[in-house]
Amino acid sequence: MISTISVALLFIVLIHFLVHKTKLTFRCILENGKSVPQLPPGPSPWPIIGCVPEMLRQKPTFRWIHRLMKEMDTNIACIRLGNVHVIPVTCPEIAREFLTKHDAKFSSRPPSMASRTCSGGYLTAILTPYGTQWKKMRRVLVSEIISPARRRWLKDRRTEEADNLVKYIYNRSKSLSQTVNVRTATRQYTANVTRQIMFSKRWFGEERADGGPTVAEEEHVEAVYTILKYLFAFCISDYFPWLVGLDLDGHERLVKEAISTVKKYHDPIIDSRIGKWRRFGHSNEEPTSDEPHDLLDVLITLKDSEGKPLLTLEEIKAQVTEIMFASIDNPANAVEWALAEMINQPEMLKTAMDELDRVVGKERLVQECDIPHLNYIKACAREAFRLHPIRPFVPTHMAMSDAVVAGYFIPKGSHVLLSRPGLGRNPKVWNNPLEFRPERHLTSECTEVQLTEPDLRFISFSTGRRSCVAPLFGTAMTVMLLARMVQGFNWKAPRDVTSINLDESIEDMFPVDPVIAHAEPRLPLYLYP
Repeated sequence: MISTISVALLFIVLIHFLVHKTKLTFRCILENGKSVPQLPPGPSPWPIIGCVPEMLRQKPTFRWIHRLMKEMDTNIACIRLGNVHVIPVTCPEIAREFLTKHDAKFSSRPPSMASRTCSGGYLTAILTPYGTQWKKMRRVLVSEIISPARRRWLKDRRTEEADNLVKYIYNRSKSLSQTVNVRTATRQYTANVTRQIMFSKRWFGEERADGGPTVAEEEHVEAVYTILKYLFAFCISDYFPWLVGLDLDGHERLVKEAISTVKKYHDPIIDSRIGKWRRFGHSNEEPTSDEPHDLLDVLITLKDSEGKPLLTLEEIKAQVTEIMFASIDNPANAVEWALAEMINQPEMLKTAMDELDRVVGKERLVQECDIPHLNYIKACAREAFRLHPIRPFVPTHMAMSDAVVAGYFIPKGSHVLLSRPGLGRNPKVWNNPLEFRPERHLTSECTEVQLTEPDLRFISFSTGRRSCVAPLFGTAMTVMLLARMVQGFNWKAPRDVTSINLDESIEDMFPVDPVIAHAEPRLPLYLYP
């Protein structure tokens, strides 16, 4: 009986594959009676399973994809995983065609185990497929969360965390080793900023006197980075949905554990705050006043046209988590890499310090109002985004209908992956692409350096209908983080090493080892909190 059932299932899967392939062939051959282009070049797939064996054998998958494209000498490829056509792109011109000319067709997200789990069942703005729910949540973010008024409203919270960063590094510089774990400093700064604007607090437990993270904050940040890792992983059940629950590659357990950790810290705060606001609506008990104090208050107090709460409890919790993991990684990674590169090239560090001394001086700490005038600092950040991106790909775009892009047929349902390193390190676009050279972003035509890159020659903050909704917030966080670290301290490699190791991890895009550097205060002592 088992043998009979197995053969029957195999037969059904084979028939499904043949039907799918036949439909695709007809779509490729006929369009209004005319032949249309073929799929982009790619490896020959196995029947039914596609290139999944190679995906499982060649870990990490993103490096296999980039290696494959280099061997094939192509800027666009097609790799079939199950019945899904995965389309990686490393050319800015082709990327612009996807996200400008054909943006409407590629403005959805594919379903996946990690995105479903992390978005509370597709309740959020970034991970949710195109549709009514996505439109609702994106409208909430754009009009209520990251509007210019909100950004100005929360400026003091961001400044407080910039002060706390200086305090923490200063205290580390006075320790016995005088060294700073730059990765810890940058990641905790971005997490602190996000916790402050979301919850009006940087701590989940007792505050540390030196300004550093406690075990709770470290656990929280580690869980957020685990979520991000598996949101961009290639999980086998994403291409064979009937395997969900079997957890063949172990991703499901790790994602659920990370979400559980984040909820352990978020949910008590959210539940308590919602309880206070709901009671305030039916009694004389006030939370503290009838005005929101942070972004959580904003999400809770939004009303629909009938005066009822716009967002459900589940939507609030899911969106809070999404804002958290969307905010903390990109600026922290860029600044860790930038500072490491600048330490290894002291003349570059001196140029940045000279700009800060000229624009800001040494009698006050750099502020957000100084950002427009810090072109060299921003050029260093741009170069870090270009050469050392946070992830191998941007969040996946899914084709909602057939399209022809760059002369190739892109079938409905395809997963389009814009390659961050492929775009930023493309030798046809950049001279000496593997060199860290901030000066390449300082041109006579550019009066003010911007961190955004609309031409997609690299990706700092994505573009199109599914673009990053808060590039100004990301810019402020990135530039303030790098500027405060460079202004406040002289940096060099620790005493026992000659330079910072700039090797990239095989498993991800981070430095292979956390950057550890020697810091020495360079401003008057009264400026250190």
